[in-house]
Amino acid sequence: MLRYVVTETLEGRSTHIKAYTVAVDVFRRTNFDAQNDPVVRIEAARLRRDLERYYLMAGQNDPVVITIPKGGYVPTFRFAQAVAPQEDDADPPVDKGTSNADMHRRTWGIIAKRPKRILLAGVVVAAVAGYGGFSTLTASETSNVTPVRPTIAVEQFRNSNGDLVNPQAVSDLIISNLVKFKEFKITDQASGSPAGESIYDEARYSLQGSIREEGERVRLATRLVRQSDKAVLWANNYDIHVGTQDILEAETALAGEIATAVAQPFGVMFEGKVKPDGVGGWQAYDCSLSYYSYRRSMTAEALETAQACLKSATKNSPRDATSLALLSLTNLDQVRFAYKFDTKPLPEKLDLASQQAKQAVSIDHMNPRALQAVMLTSFFRNDVTAALEAGAAAYELNPNDTEVAGEYGLRLSMSGKWETGCDLVSKAASKGAGPTGYYEVGMTLCALMRNDLQAAELWSRMSDLDYNPMHRMVLASILGASGKTAQAKTEIDWLNHHAPALMSHLEHEISVRLVRLEDRERVFAGLRAAGVLIGKSPAPATN
Repeated sequence: MLRYVVTETLEGRSTHIKAYTVAVDVFRRTNFDAQNDPVVRIEAARLRRDLERYYLMAGQNDPVVITIPKGGYVPTFRFAQAVAPQEDDADPPVDKGTSNADMHRRTWGIIAKRPKRILLAGVVVAAVAGYGGFSTLTASETSNVTPVRPTIAVEQFRNSNGDLVNPQAVSDLIISNLVKFKEFKITDQASGSPAGESIYDEARYSLQGSIREEGERVRLATRLVRQSDKAVLWANNYDIHVGTQDILEAETALAGEIATAVAQPFGVMFEGKVKPDGVGGWQAYDCSLSYYSYRRSMTAEALETAQACLKSATKNSPRDATSLALLSLTNLDQVRFAYKFDTKPLPEKLDLASQQAKQAVSIDHMNPRALQAVMLTSFFRNDVTAALEAGAAAYELNPNDTEVAGEYGLRLSMSGKWETGCDLVSKAASKGAGPTGYYEVGMTLCALMRNDLQAAELWSRMSDLDYNPMHRMVLASILGASGKTAQAKTEIDWLNHHAPALMSHLEHEISVRLVRLEDRERVFAGLRAAGVLIGKSPAPATN
């Protein structure tokens, strides 16, 4: 699509670039209906995000920036830097082994001497070529085995008795939110299948909905149905009051909520009851189920099972960025949860996790799960700047992914940005994100850092204290700071018995997680009050 709209514009045909012409010329939709087929709108939105990401990464030094303003499909071009005149008219030689980056620079040198119109055209063509190489990466390296993931077909919502809410718009909004979750393939009823075929020939699940209006009240009823046996796996109702809510804002918010409920990690699609029905063998999806099952149970056996599955999946499909990101997280977990598994946190595991996370991003730089893995591995390598940059990118790509939002919120908080981070953690906890009690620990820290010890203790006791010995350590600090020394001693005794290695490395482990000296000292002060011998706060630990 990018090459098409750029070519048409450079050749003076920008006035002809409409949704219909793009659909016919690019997507071969000869019977295109702009009102009912969102393919051009969805692709344009994806292209805008891809271009923005490209110029933040591989295209930082490109001389021309291409954008596609919202509301249309005609691209605009601007120079990123001034064009310096060159006296020498000789074209620089091009070596056959020139890299893409070198080719960009040499192309600029060649065309900078030409008339402005030719200059612009040449640089734009080079930019399109660079973007294409960036977005597809090295296609020749792609494995022949494509990871098979479950397909969710989104049906057009039905509005039986009113016109306040546009059912097609609601369906389109849900699709645009669902496609951000890389664990699934999303199709829509209007354009998801070739002519003559039902969307259910491919889709294993369908998301259905109806709209009912009574005066200024609107109710959206949604459900997720497994096509093999018509079992309803999830259903919910959402209400809009037109008199007090902006209808467009309400539609957008509800579409995000529905997508989150259906596709978020630890959500309905990752529960044990949702399994392959024997058609196709979804190894990549099986491994995702195995990973989230492990995160719920948090046992060494479950970790081993998930890791074995992910190793097999990434061997069969080396370009599967999502599976590689999850594999990275299993290796990281052997460091950050080492005391839960009673193993030694080996630096080699952290290095491997970091390499796998970076490889996942190199495969798919628009994959939130891959960026989440980079965020977490960077944080535990004490590269806080890289961690927060990756987290921000992941959250921007899919703010409805509660696992991304929650983990990013934790990293922001622990790096000292408590207000912003705690807001994200609070939203994740309120939506039931993560394993049971996981983000409640984040809320515990948030309350502790604002010195609300009563709230901190309540949040701590709502968390899963057995999930990670670090959780009990935080509770012991809170109880010590509250003067509840007897209760604090009970927690310390538990830690000495069940996690003696943690107690031997307590200062280091806290320093790995809390970046600021004053934040670490607040935790240490509570532990000292509980009777734990701790010296002055050490400098930030490195791995």
